[in-house]
Amino acid sequence: MSIISILQKHAHDFHRVVNWDEQDSIAPIDLSASNKNFSEQVYNNAEKFNAYIEAQRKLHHARFLTGGYREHREMYRRSQLFDKNVLHPGVANNEPRSIHLGVDIWGEAGTTVYAPLGGMIHSFAFNNNFGDYGVTIILQHQLETLNFFTLYGHLSLKDLDDKRKGQFITRGEPFAHFGAWEENGNWPPHLHFQLILDMENYEGDYPGVCKLSEAGKYLHNCPDPEFILKMKP
Repeated sequence: MSIISILQKHAHDFHRVVNWDEQDSIAPIDLSASNKNFSEQVYNNAEKFNAYIEAQRKLHHARFLTGGYREHREMYRRSQLFDKNVLHPGVANNEPRSIHLGVDIWGEAGTTVYAPLGGMIHSFAFNNNFGDYGVTIILQHQLETLNFFTLYGHLSLKDLDDKRKGQFITRGEPFAHFGAWEENGNWPPHLHFQLILDMENYEGDYPGVCKLSEAGKYLHNCPDPEFILKMKP
């Protein structure tokens, strides 16, 4: 049975990754290259970027803005991190990474993150580069006979204080929070949530953005996590 079929079968069992109810507005946000209002002048300036996100939340009266899976984004030009070759960082990359592999949930710093289903901590790290994930926690899960992983990026540094590899996290357990820009890779507060089938020996990290030429491989390994999030407006 495919990952999508299994997730659909168990969809009613998943706890919400962030706490919202039907009275809260959730709005989509477009950060793709086709959004002419989201320009280089905006995403290259931390204050303007944050102001843009807050203005969109206010415009839509939204507690959260969400979206980004498979989105082609030019904003990664703000960091040389995405010019590096993933497998061989010392080798020049003639094709910058620009295809987003997860879903972003934009909201207030300190927003609590909950485990959608039970699992254990596979790994964690403080990926402290400009434009990187910042604090990252990866959980390992099993449904029926399928092993898979969920990645949580841009978290708060305090969330690493009590974590250890192999630690069991129960369904609905609050285990992390949206980090402030100083500790989340210099991004406006948000959660990067990614579904991963094969970790490929990564620990505390996995590419969240890929080259267009490699999109087939990475999108196959990172299916749309909306089946877990159920946050699409």
